[in-house]
Amino acid sequence: MNIADLRKEYLSQGLRRKDLKPDPFEQFELWFQQACQAELLEPNAMILATASATAAPSTRTVLLKYFDREGFVFFTNYESKKARQIQENPQVSLLFLWLPLERQVQIIGTAVKISTAETLKYFATRPRGNQIGAWCSQQSSVISSRQMLEMKFEEIARKFQNREIPLPSFWGGYRVIPHGFEFWQGRPNRLHDRFFYSRQEDGSWEIQRLSP
Repeated sequence: MNIADLRKEYLSQGLRRKDLKPDPFEQFELWFQQACQAELLEPNAMILATASATAAPSTRTVLLKYFDREGFVFFTNYESKKARQIQENPQVSLLFLWLPLERQVQIIGTAVKISTAETLKYFATRPRGNQIGAWCSQQSSVISSRQMLEMKFEEIARKFQNREIPLPSFWGGYRVIPHGFEFWQGRPNRLHDRFFYSRQEDGSWEIQRLSP
């Protein structure tokens, strides 16, 4: 198999400057709604890139749980690798890849912890099994076996049997506050459309077309 021969020609009609909304949050909401309407698998899946204080990079896929004009929120264990890196260096990027629509969106911003009250509001909506999972997983730590993880799950399930599961103190959310958005639309001959929104000092957004 020759990997170099793997290619797909993008046939989209493209993305024009005049079709863009002046506000990147509105443009993202439009594209996100279209991704959901297309019934893509996990349209809220996003690649989160972080870096340590020494600039060692790390990426992983997380799920966007909600967004508004303040930013984009995801949840994790505050003792995980991603959380440790965010504590050292809060500058992060998010990448949404919607290949069936020949689109991707990159968001560059600063990650900050959300309040406990906001985390609790979301935690209460999680399925009970997911709530238990938050308690039993020491995210990113080495474990001896799958069996040990499942035994821990059963132990926590018994501990909170017939009662409300409390919010773990080591689990919560981050909000990524954007200062840049890039909207990418595939085009034929690799002449893709790319537009970058950058936040200005007065809070407005400047839009520039980037070379593919």
